[in-house]
Amino acid sequence: MRTGRGGRSKARALIMFILVSVLSGALAAGLAVPFAGFAGQGSEQVAETVQSLPKEFESDPLAVRSRILAADGSLLATLYEQNRVPVRLSAISPIMRKAIIAIEDSRFYEHGALDLKGTLRAMVRNQTGGEVQQGGSSITQQYVKMSLVEKAKNAAERAKATEVSYQRKLTELRYAIAVESQLSKDQILERYLNLANFGDGTYGVQAAAQHYFRTTADKLTLPQAALLAGLVKNPTGYDPTNDLARAKGRRDVVLRRMLELGVITPHQANQALRSPVIDPAKVEPVPNGCANSRYPFYCDYVVSKLLENPELGKTVKDRDHYLKTGGLLIRTSIDPKIQAAAQASIERHTQRTDSAIAAITIVEPGTGLVKAMVQSRKYGNGRFQTNYNYNVEKSYAGGYGGFQNGSTMKAFTVAAALAKGIPMDYRINSPQQIDMSKTRFQTCTGTTRDPTYRPRNSTRGGNLTMVEAARYSTNTYFLQLSQRTGLCAIAKVAAKLGMYNGQTGKPLDEVISMTLGVGYVTPLMLSNAYATFAARGKYCAPLVVTSVRDKAGRPVPGPGFNCRQVLPRQVADGVNRVLSAVMMPGGTGGRLRFGTRDMAGKTGTIQENKAVWYAGYTPNLAAASVVADANLPYTNLMHRHTLNGRDIADPTGSGTAGPLWQTAMQGALSGLPAERFVAPPKRLIGNPNAKPPATTRPTPNRPR
Repeated sequence: MRTGRGGRSKARALIMFILVSVLSGALAAGLAVPFAGFAGQGSEQVAETVQSLPKEFESDPLAVRSRILAADGSLLATLYEQNRVPVRLSAISPIMRKAIIAIEDSRFYEHGALDLKGTLRAMVRNQTGGEVQQGGSSITQQYVKMSLVEKAKNAAERAKATEVSYQRKLTELRYAIAVESQLSKDQILERYLNLANFGDGTYGVQAAAQHYFRTTADKLTLPQAALLAGLVKNPTGYDPTNDLARAKGRRDVVLRRMLELGVITPHQANQALRSPVIDPAKVEPVPNGCANSRYPFYCDYVVSKLLENPELGKTVKDRDHYLKTGGLLIRTSIDPKIQAAAQASIERHTQRTDSAIAAITIVEPGTGLVKAMVQSRKYGNGRFQTNYNYNVEKSYAGGYGGFQNGSTMKAFTVAAALAKGIPMDYRINSPQQIDMSKTRFQTCTGTTRDPTYRPRNSTRGGNLTMVEAARYSTNTYFLQLSQRTGLCAIAKVAAKLGMYNGQTGKPLDEVISMTLGVGYVTPLMLSNAYATFAARGKYCAPLVVTSVRDKAGRPVPGPGFNCRQVLPRQVADGVNRVLSAVMMPGGTGGRLRFGTRDMAGKTGTIQENKAVWYAGYTPNLAAASVVADANLPYTNLMHRHTLNGRDIADPTGSGTAGPLWQTAMQGALSGLPAERFVAPPKRLIGNPNAKPPATTRPTPNRPR
């Protein structure tokens, strides 16, 4: 470029200024300011400007991706704002270090914060061109600039960190001096290689090596290292996934520079120049977020639970940022084997185009560990897809909020009755239809009744015991039993077992039909409640996050296991005996029994067949399955709804939701020991031929 007399004069003046500054010591540690904007100022004024700049440099912690793992250690999801995996310099191949130094700062180990020769060359070129241009920055200066951009909290701060101005360059130089005084050259290079943007969403050399070559930073070859080194200057422009030819041209520039400097031999250079840049088929994508997880609905629930943990930040926004930048290792409860069994059941009994939806959750009794969570609709926004998680409450990300659970509520009535001393042999005359219009039910705040309530059975009636009524799911028996125990007792048992309205988060309503299903509950909620019976009355809050460790490997406190005894063990043993009858021959769940394991369960069908349930358990696992209409307003499943591609002609808990439960549990229990329920005490079993004790006889139907 030809320059005029004025340009040459400015250049000479600036060179003289730098030399005077260095010799006079006005700029510490040999710092020279290569900008013509200062050439006309006095040395004292420049010295004052420099002295007013910060003298120390603090970089923020690197944004590092977090990982969510299954119980077996397999990867479920990666969360990040920047896909980065920091490594030590010793874990980066020597050829990679040589490549980045060759192309970005060949005298890196020889100069201080500023490469005076390189800066003077760039200064003359830039100043005679009439504007500030890129060039001449040392690796230390580049590291400072990248760090300042990383620290920027908003667009305005990012713009200031990258603006083309003398002040910005001067600030970087002052910071570079501080960095050189605080860190060794190796430490600076290590931080630089972990911080740099290598294109296509990768940050740091380790993530880049994995992404482009499916290798690690310590195994990078010469042509691979040259490609990555060339990306730093323009990560988007030289991205090989965007423009392979341009990426090759830049890589070859790096190789020739390495040859020029004697870093590699001509033979090595020729071999590298002839090698392919990348194999596009082998570029490894790094999916970000739960939408790309193999278990997206479960992953969303995990993240929601993490966002509740105050140890991850003061606000939800702070926690979300930490999740995506903190390099956390998050282990979860999901068991891929059990999850696969539940998914296989969904695939066997449903089709993608079904109008009805199906969902299953499996929980481990005694721990609350959520072992599986599946549903028939796929994750997404397309037809026959959804972002709703039909297994969890509305308060969680994507949570649908549940469905009315029908006669699965009868289990809580059984528990309340046994806790009051009413034995299993307690007989009640249970006709096919009963007039309860004048019957008052005790609530926690008074009494209630429905002057129009005349319920009927959908199964057999008669003079039945509690065990017989459970086996046949006799409505009129359990309505009368709930009147004797009181709705308050049932509500308290249900609440202790984690039952509440999944739509509103409020307690279940104490209405006279409570034992036949009330409010909206979720498969997660119901399976975990039934797991309490399996665990002999020990309730454990559902647990999906089993541990969290920060990037240094230190544990991050979290809720952890939260278990407590909420029912007397013998009462839970009694419930297990009563609900075992459901799965015996003649019971509503009798056809779902398999093998010789101890099993217990309960069917559930809500009014007008808008949802059908099966909830059941062994001592090892508990599960709840639901088939429902998920479209508002809800409609009868018999009316133009399909499951597994066929019209649902007769929706029932055992015949419609039951097979989903059965197939899932059969696979989930495979290989687990066949544990047994503990027998309840004789006082709860009673004598089927004995008359009810006086203390458990029906109370008069009068106001209280």
